[in-house]
Amino acid sequence: MKTIVSSIKRLVPEQYRPIGYLLHLTRRRTGQCVRSGPFVGMRYAADSVGSAYIPKLLGIYETELTAEVENICRHRPGLIVDIGAAEGYYAVGLAMRNPQAKITAFEMNPQGQAALREMAALNRVSNRIEVRGKCEPADLAATLGDSPRPIVVCDVEGYEATLLDPKVVLALTKAAILVELHDFIVPGITDELKRRFKTTHTIKHIWQKPRSRSQFPWNTLGTRLLPKSYLDWSVSEWRPVQMSWLWMEPHG
Repeated sequence: MKTIVSSIKRLVPEQYRPIGYLLHLTRRRTGQCVRSGPFVGMRYAADSVGSAYIPKLLGIYETELTAEVENICRHRPGLIVDIGAAEGYYAVGLAMRNPQAKITAFEMNPQGQAALREMAALNRVSNRIEVRGKCEPADLAATLGDSPRPIVVCDVEGYEATLLDPKVVLALTKAAILVELHDFIVPGITDELKRRFKTTHTIKHIWQKPRSRSQFPWNTLGTRLLPKSYLDWSVSEWRPVQMSWLWMEPHG
């Protein structure tokens, strides 16, 4: 079976395979720029790193967080720290929306670092984004320094249990924090983070909402012929479980 599939892939160009067709259609119709949402107009790399690509180009990626992104921008932060930045959806998007801010983007994956630099260059914000590797608590503490009200965006597959500890990184007590939660990796981390920050922050718990194939905006002959499961795939973020986030704003 694997041999047959490999042979088909060699014979049939990517754009004529179901997933390839949807990818090529989305790239062509968007001009490889984010179509809507808080980062509308952001020019995008040819692919994403470790996450769904089509939803990012459509502008529907993590739509549950749109209000929090707008809140971040209203703060007009001087420093934004993005941990687990991948190709830079948030690092570059927030740099575009916040011309007054310096952004430090931590990303372990060399492919992600390269894509992030490409994205920063495409959107002319390279001079305000510092790309770094793995983030440890000491790195986070040094980066936050004495910034008066920094923003931390964190998606680190469970390592938030180590990084987001205000007893270790004291500067977190004055940071606004948007963190993706990974209880399926570190059981109980949501409740633990709420406990750590309950006396210093106002905490909002945000849950992922279902996606609908109707969010794919183009009705073509190709999309009509495809099994509907492919349209479901196109707007999916491929989550292993229903995900959630905490938005934590410091008091005062």
